Amino acid sequence: MRELLITSRSARRTLVSVAVLIAMVSACTSSAPRTTGTSARSATPGAAGGDDALFPTLGNGGYDVSHYALVLDYVPETNRLKGTATITARATQDLSRFNFDLAGLTVRTAAVNGVDARFARKRNELTLMPAEAVQDGETFKATVEYDGTPKMIEDSDGAVEGWIETDDGSTALGQPTGSMTWFPGNHHPSDKATYDITVSVPKDEDGDPYDVVSNGELKKEEDSGRRVTRRWRNDEPMASYLANVAVGYFEVHKGWTSDDIPVYVAIDPDEAEDAEDVTDLIPEITDWAGERFGPYPFSSVGAVVDHLPDLGYALETQTKPYFDSAPETTLLVHELAHQWFGNSVTPRRWKDMWLNEGFATYAEWLWQEDHGGETAQEIFESFYDGTHPESEGIWEFPPADPPSASQVSDSPVYGRGAMTLHKVRKTVGDKTFFEILRAWTKQYHHENADTEQFINLCGEKSDKDLYRIFKTWLTSDEKPSNP
Repeated sequence: MRELLITSRSARRTLVSVAVLIAMVSACTSSAPRTTGTSARSATPGAAGGDDALFPTLGNGGYDVSHYALVLDYVPETNRLKGTATITARATQDLSRFNFDLAGLTVRTAAVNGVDARFARKRNELTLMPAEAVQDGETFKATVEYDGTPKMIEDSDGAVEGWIETDDGSTALGQPTGSMTWFPGNHHPSDKATYDITVSVPKDEDGDPYDVVSNGELKKEEDSGRRVTRRWRNDEPMASYLANVAVGYFEVHKGWTSDDIPVYVAIDPDEAEDAEDVTDLIPEITDWAGERFGPYPFSSVGAVVDHLPDLGYALETQTKPYFDSAPETTLLVHELAHQWFGNSVTPRRWKDMWLNEGFATYAEWLWQEDHGGETAQEIFESFYDGTHPESEGIWEFPPADPPSASQVSDSPVYGRGAMTLHKVRKTVGDKTFFEILRAWTKQYHHENADTEQFINLCGEKSDKDLYRIFKTWLTSDEKPSNP
């Protein structure tokens, strides 16, 4: 079926009859965008996918995003969202048209560099056709106005992501595909950008304000009497799956780490008693991790502790990990370790998720070792012999090669990924191992990296041939006969 081309608001005002509408749609389908400075022949469509083996339709080609400015109006009582996304990007080819990932919602208008643009929708792809082709190397701004009831996505394992209603508001969780349910973008981790997220929410029926928490630092607060507006800014690059907005009632706690990094913790009142240690643990864990992994990579740290116990997972949303309920200490360690491994150093492809989860899992082992618990060696052995409660299924596939999109967060990526790191540590020695971790977070600070780059770095820093270690523990299908 031919996809329907939709005109922007100013063009729609000229429609006076069904016949005129049909004629315009036909004309839009057959006509090409005007070009200035770039020939129609050289301008081509950007790819409608990010060329990722596990998620081929996520992400888009032809441009790199540098900044998202999201202005959202949300009504918790009706779960209605109205948004304007202004996306600043640089073209990597002469673009006749380009795509954003967007699931659900209704697009009302679109513009490129302030000029109305035609657009089309097909499943989770939004295609913009600028009036003038965008030239290779040109920095441009695309603006999309949209509204509707944002979707919640159910994954194959039953977990949910996207825009999720809570008992007193909502939260937005993006891994791996959920961010496209609340804003259009290039939703692949290889295209990181900075963010301004402004959210306006009406007060509840009793006149009480909702809290709005997001990534980065709170830059502006407004209370008009009937509604509240919060503007959050994340000045460090962020993969879109790490973006978060939490709307609800929270107790806010502020503080500082020993390195003067501001701490912002928002706790749902229903979790306040069980989460009373969180505000003290976050700076303690951040300081400890800084000694192990290198300086904390962002300008603030914190957490959101919500009351959504049926969610069943936490997420390392940038600067403020999200927890569905009061977390245990090791889970806090895991999600905060992700600020180094996954958030600052972000995988180039989804198959490299072990660089996130294996590292964060090993951080749990190191914390226990450093704080009077089991040693990393003892935990390693319990994973190997299957007595550890999280060891089930770790031999199903190699952690560096998940066989499908639904398995990027399965146990081999976590447990066997951590076992790989432990074997590297035992082979190169503690001094070299922690030099490797600090070099990794420094060399790829706020960048993307992959498994091959980590293996090469290990070889360079240790001056050892680690081929057999990585082949046995990271890429082999079989359980090693000798731990």
